[in-house]
Amino acid sequence: MAHRLEQYTAKRPHEVLIVRAEIDGELDEIAIFKGFSSSLTRQTAFDPDVPILPEGANIISIDRVASPYNPESPRYIQQGLTWEIIQPLLLQAGV
Repeated sequence: MAHRLEQYTAKRPHEVLIVRAEIDGELDEIAIFKGFSSSLTRQTAFDPDVPILPEGANIISIDRVASPYNPESPRYIQQGLTWEIIQPLLLQAGV
């Protein structure tokens, strides 16, 4: 999941994805931009090969936000997408 979302943002550098997910019973909010992921609520590993969004994570929602991302005043493209709803966008991007 994370790899596909990162690939999507690499192909769509004008977008930031804000992913809300449950990971090991804890809520996390992850920003994905230009192919890279960073947790907004937990510590992010320095090694880019360590997935921020591991397999088995439960994605609660995905927001598409225009870049540059300003957390004080985000410019939403779409909000509250589920993993199932974002699939056609990923396919359109070829990921």
